[in-house]
Amino acid sequence: MGERRALVEGLKSTGPAVDPQAEKAFVFKREVSEASQAATPMATPTAATALSRVPLSTRIRSDFSAALKRASLERQLAGVEPNTLQDILEQAVEPWLRSNGYLK
Repeated sequence: MGERRALVEGLKSTGPAVDPQAEKAFVFKREVSEASQAATPMATPTAATALSRVPLSTRIRSDFSAALKRASLERQLAGVEPNTLQDILEQAVEPWLRSNGYLK
């Protein structure tokens, strides 16, 4: 076992704990090549992964809310997808948007 030292000694910085190039690559979402450690941009996302989610706030009837929550919890316990409130609502709203011409 190594020599014991005070906690303060362990906190003293002797140099950078993380490679500065790797840190920049992580912060700016770039990959670092193994050989050169040079930062390169990540691949462009496809159309399917380019979709993002935004917050949406609305009010619904209390019986809908209770039924939706119950459905979500029962589906989670049964391991059935979709089982999150978000996924269930997206699946329910999408056909309406398509049939009314708001989505292609």
